[in-house]
Amino acid sequence: MSVLTSVSGFPRIGQNRELKKIIEGYWKGANDIDAVRATAKELRAKHWKLQQDAGIDLIPSNDFSYYDQMLDTAILLNVIPQRYQRLGLDEEGTLFAMARGYQGEAGDVTALPMKKWFTTNYHYLVPEVDAATEIKLNSTKAFDEYAEAKALGVDTKPVFIGPYTFLKLARNSEAQELELDKGLVQAVAGVYAQVLAKFAALGAAWAQFDEPYLVLDKEPGDVELFKSLYAKILPARESDGKRVKLLLNTYFGHIADVYETVNLLGFDGVGLDLNEGREENLAAVERFGVGEATTIFAGVVNGRNIWRNNYAVSLGLIDALRQKTANVAVATASSLLHVPFSTEGETGIDADKLKHFAFAVEKLGELKEIATLAGEDEAALKSDAALAANQALFDGTRTPADPAVAKRIADLTDADFTRLPARAERQKLQREALGLPLLPTTTIGSFPQTREIRAERAKLRKGEITKEAYDEFIKAQIDACIRHQEEIGLDVLVHGEFERNDMVEYFGQNLNGFLFTKNAWVQSYGTRCVKPPIVWGDVSRAKPITVEWSAYAQSKTKHVMKGMLTGPVTILNWSWPREDITHEQQTQQLALAIRDEVLDLEAAGIKVIQIDEAALREKLPLRKSDWHVKYLDWAVPAFRLVHSAVKPTTQIHTHMCYSEFNDIIRDIDAMDADVISFEASRGDLVVLDAIHDAHFETEAGPGVYDIHSPRIPSEQEIEDRIYEILKKMDVEKVWINPDCGLKTRGDAETWPSLEHLVAAAKAVRAKLAK
Repeated sequence: MSVLTSVSGFPRIGQNRELKKIIEGYWKGANDIDAVRATAKELRAKHWKLQQDAGIDLIPSNDFSYYDQMLDTAILLNVIPQRYQRLGLDEEGTLFAMARGYQGEAGDVTALPMKKWFTTNYHYLVPEVDAATEIKLNSTKAFDEYAEAKALGVDTKPVFIGPYTFLKLARNSEAQELELDKGLVQAVAGVYAQVLAKFAALGAAWAQFDEPYLVLDKEPGDVELFKSLYAKILPARESDGKRVKLLLNTYFGHIADVYETVNLLGFDGVGLDLNEGREENLAAVERFGVGEATTIFAGVVNGRNIWRNNYAVSLGLIDALRQKTANVAVATASSLLHVPFSTEGETGIDADKLKHFAFAVEKLGELKEIATLAGEDEAALKSDAALAANQALFDGTRTPADPAVAKRIADLTDADFTRLPARAERQKLQREALGLPLLPTTTIGSFPQTREIRAERAKLRKGEITKEAYDEFIKAQIDACIRHQEEIGLDVLVHGEFERNDMVEYFGQNLNGFLFTKNAWVQSYGTRCVKPPIVWGDVSRAKPITVEWSAYAQSKTKHVMKGMLTGPVTILNWSWPREDITHEQQTQQLALAIRDEVLDLEAAGIKVIQIDEAALREKLPLRKSDWHVKYLDWAVPAFRLVHSAVKPTTQIHTHMCYSEFNDIIRDIDAMDADVISFEASRGDLVVLDAIHDAHFETEAGPGVYDIHSPRIPSEQEIEDRIYEILKKMDVEKVWINPDCGLKTRGDAETWPSLEHLVAAAKAVRAKLAK
């Protein structure tokens, strides 16, 4: 029996980050837009052929993007704010201006806000719908790419972010949720209907609308909004005597509370995540059944992990669905955008370990094998070599437990999670000890990693220079960075992190229990890629990690030098975690390792220590009922475990990246840090309302300018930003800093921006002193 296979989406950055390199070359003027287009076309062709050769039936198109699929959807719908249209740029120029901001002859505009895509480390651009927006079909991209694949002999399934998810994630020009009047809803539905009708006319067999927002808790009117959108869209499946089937794809959780509605609407296919929403989705199918003409796309191949699929488990899930319907397809649970490209070439990992991993290309093979197995009868399964080989991967223990780590965790008491004295008293002591001015200025930690720095690190890795020579080079970089910070007048300095390749991988390389890849890059935003380490076994600190460099930096200045660490929750969330023990257990192991580092930094004379929890919000469950019991009840204590033993005068900072902070602001306060810096500038500082309303006790530095854009903010722009902050916060609790680390920026924009930041802070201080 043949079983249909479907891939929700495929990585677009390229096996060797070809797209990243050609686009960044274009931004720097090293190549033209035609070169970008040519590389993009080559990558699309390669990726379609890979999936075709793997035997995938429904291969996605329109999942490719120069920057972000949500941004592409905004352009499709003509949701392009006037300030970008007035620049008069070409199609790609407008797209990049919306994504990165623009500063040039045509004008000066900031970028659209950027937020995390649900519980992933991928970032999307937040569409902005204002009073002047005219919703209409505005792009041929999806049709062009469908035709492009067709010309190569590949019949694809065009993929779109669905209208419900788009409208729920879009904001108005004040960064507020949209008022979804009937006209707007019908206009958006009308464009999607046009798109569907055109693909029907073109002869497409299937189209896929992704609606991940369906897995969130429903607010009043949400179900009615969803129904009204698709009541207009679904009839458009037929055009010119042809019909396209519509797959409603959901992922990152369950849709049990809306499944009955989805079922009654009569979609041709419904994609269910059977990794993250398994029990609830299966229960919904059991309760409400499946329409006769509907195919359930069983999302059994995880699009967010790098471990091999357990075929026996996947086949059991498919069998459970078959109790209700014979129409079951095998699919990826989400887009494969969130995993690396291929294990090919990962020679640095022993074969006995590498066999346990599956990246995007390998997941294609898993998908096909599961579909083949799902078509076999019970007798054939018993003798199937592929099933037997797969089961062998899950027999026995992969790695032995570390008894020393287990003992440390068993010995923990409540006192290990509590810092004394209370924060208000500590903050008074810290002000006296540190002697900082009002509105102290600092940065988030990293400074630009130039081509020269990366080249020296590569030479060390290849054995072309000695460790001693490399260390002298890094010292020179630190010395120059400190001098420059002193010259422009920053109050709390950092050493620049020039010795670090990545804020997570660097720590993993100095901890027991991690594995590392050579080329397992994953897109984070735009052309920015990360290479997460793999948690293989129990974690402990092998040796001091940052102490030597931090102590050296402090010895070179009389200013306060901030020690820089990555927190345990972020290390886990930005690594590939184990699946044989819980995330809570892994985080406690990491917390104890970083706690050792914190105490060693303090003993070395570092008075301010930043423990970044950039990804704390990222893995917050999508259903509010799960927030505390499944996550915050152990994630927040893990952070407290890291810093609870330091002296009252040691100031603990933390930092958090783009996210919705408002709804967990009290939990963030409960982390009991002394100071927190937020990425806030792209969100128009909306977090300030939450800080004000929650009577936030932690001192805070909401970012005053966006470091993900190359534009240089003016002194007046930052000064205005500071006054906005002071409307909602006590001046004694405000820090002035950029949005995030400066690693990905260049010196040409970094130093002028910081000069403007310091000047703005000094100007505000002077006015407040009058």
